[in-house]
Amino acid sequence: MLQLPAVRRTLAGVAQSSRVCGRTTATAASNQIEVFVDGHPVLVNPGTTVLQACEKAGIQIPRFCYHDRLSVAGNCRMCLVEIEKAPKDQSMMFGSDRSRFREGKRAVEDKNIGPLVKTIMTRCIQCTRCIRFASEVAGVDDLGTTGRGNDMQVGTYVEKMFMSELSGNIIDICPVGALTSKPYAFTARPWETRKVESIDVLDAVGSNIIVSTRTGEVMRILPRLHEDINEEWISDKTRFAYDGLKRQRLTQPMIKNEKGLFVYASWEDVLTRVAGVLQAVKGKEVAAIVGGLVDAEALIALKDLLNRVNCDTLCTEEVFPTAGAGTDLRSNYLLNTKIAGVEEADVLLLVGTNPRFEAPLFNARIRKSWLHNDLQVALVGSPVNLTYTYDHLGESPQILQDIASGKHAFSKVLDQAKKPMVVVGSAALQRSDGAAIHAAVSTIAQNARTKSGVGSDWKVMNILHRVASQVAALDLGFKPGVEAIRKNLPKVLYLLGADSGCITRQDLPKDCFIIYQGHHGDVGAPMADVILPGAAYTEKAATYVNTEGRAQQTRVAVTPPGMAREDWRIIRAVSELAGMTLPYENLDQIRKRLEEVSPNLVRYDDVEEANYFSQANELSKLVKQQLLADPLVPPQLTIKDFYMTDSISRASQTMAKCVKAVVEGAHAVEEPASC
Repeated sequence: MLQLPAVRRTLAGVAQSSRVCGRTTATAASNQIEVFVDGHPVLVNPGTTVLQACEKAGIQIPRFCYHDRLSVAGNCRMCLVEIEKAPKDQSMMFGSDRSRFREGKRAVEDKNIGPLVKTIMTRCIQCTRCIRFASEVAGVDDLGTTGRGNDMQVGTYVEKMFMSELSGNIIDICPVGALTSKPYAFTARPWETRKVESIDVLDAVGSNIIVSTRTGEVMRILPRLHEDINEEWISDKTRFAYDGLKRQRLTQPMIKNEKGLFVYASWEDVLTRVAGVLQAVKGKEVAAIVGGLVDAEALIALKDLLNRVNCDTLCTEEVFPTAGAGTDLRSNYLLNTKIAGVEEADVLLLVGTNPRFEAPLFNARIRKSWLHNDLQVALVGSPVNLTYTYDHLGESPQILQDIASGKHAFSKVLDQAKKPMVVVGSAALQRSDGAAIHAAVSTIAQNARTKSGVGSDWKVMNILHRVASQVAALDLGFKPGVEAIRKNLPKVLYLLGADSGCITRQDLPKDCFIIYQGHHGDVGAPMADVILPGAAYTEKAATYVNTEGRAQQTRVAVTPPGMAREDWRIIRAVSELAGMTLPYENLDQIRKRLEEVSPNLVRYDDVEEANYFSQANELSKLVKQQLLADPLVPPQLTIKDFYMTDSISRASQTMAKCVKAVVEGAHAVEEPASC
């Protein structure tokens, strides 16, 4: 019989007492402890603290340093309780009944830890939440404490930027406001803002967020809890790049005049011009490229419009192999194990990817599993700092062939794993031998699946995408890459948010008419003949599918600036003027069309499992492509700059400050100051 004694707690200055006692009891699932709090029974797992037991019973014990996702530190002393029959109140026995502090208030100099996090260190109570987050979740040991007693301070030892792509999360977990957002400081009060639940589209993870707005402007972005995707964290790009939403925006339709200069025009004139151009061409004379931030509604509208002029050359900026099973089988291009699934894996093979920059929240999951579940990680590709240790197997793609054939030592590790997982980065598949790499990885995954004896519910093969639109585009039948356009140069090219520079004006015929539709005057807009201003992700209700195949919705937080409109509505207006009216007029109708083409696109927050792995592997054996000898994922196919990867983050002044701080920090390391 286990006896948990009574607990006395003080909350908001009012002394209250709760009686807590317990006994062990056998349940159907496992041995649990039956705890009585104020006479009410509560079942808790062994190892549960008194604080957690009382909280489960609905009794809130005040605390500062405790956090559900961090280790227990016991620093703030806020949750101190008096426990009956436990002789621990030593300060009452030996201490003074008067305060020792007769001096003035303690003041601490603020620290400069970069352009994102503002410090007000006089508020700091040394709860060490930020230190534990940096060390345990972010995997960066930049923060720590110096001094003792009244002289203790939290900081970076020497003045430097807190170098983590997850640094903004210490703002959320700071209980006293010692760490706040630099860009947001003194701009608005929380009660002045309107909050809208949405999702992030600046990478392919699909983090859940809350968009705070005031007077038609995005003031800040905060994380929203979703245990299966981002838990309660978001990346710095997600959190701080919002200022790019109001800079370099396309707010009015424009047409390029005879002198090659853009002039403003009315929607009627521009739409009539585009409709006339589309009426004059047919079939292979037309092509389209869609960018990484395009929503599913715009994708289906563009596809339906161009199909009506017998055009099927609809391409994505991101390349993906089409040989073998290609994109015909959905399991070939999804993170099939799901983001949270990495916590169940015991062996992980990364191929040609840097998840720390490509998908920071997925990388945090890997670190979590490595830290708590002894996950063994190996990497084939360029060596990178991933915040956890891994076995670097080499950079040559030939290593994949050796693992697939069983010649490599790591083959045995995969065979003996209980739940193996193979993740290949989308950048690795953009090489000219991408199909061969995909085939080798498919064979590795299939061998691991059969030899390890895992059940049919465990997936081994996984693709980690980098842009938010790619999975939905592949689901809707878009061709990955622009090779089809290069082989058959069009007379009319429709760029829908295409800003990666995958094709330039010099690549096209001089008389090629280019239509650009997007929300920023980025890479694609200057090469266009006509510009149609669209809406950004915070300005429309739209569908996006993340790298694991989960459909989610953005919601309207602010209205589009100026004369900008939602992308699918612009395309619908073009179709009407061109005499090819699309059969939907509102959001519900276009989503019914999405359901007709790909039902999973409207099953929100649900992951439809993909299978046919063995069939995909058999088809991959038909690939005759040879693996190249050059290192996997050359520099031009990696994300060299985490802070600027799309038109929104490239327009952000905050992200520009981060780039500058990173460069200056790198120079400081290379050229240390002389003594």
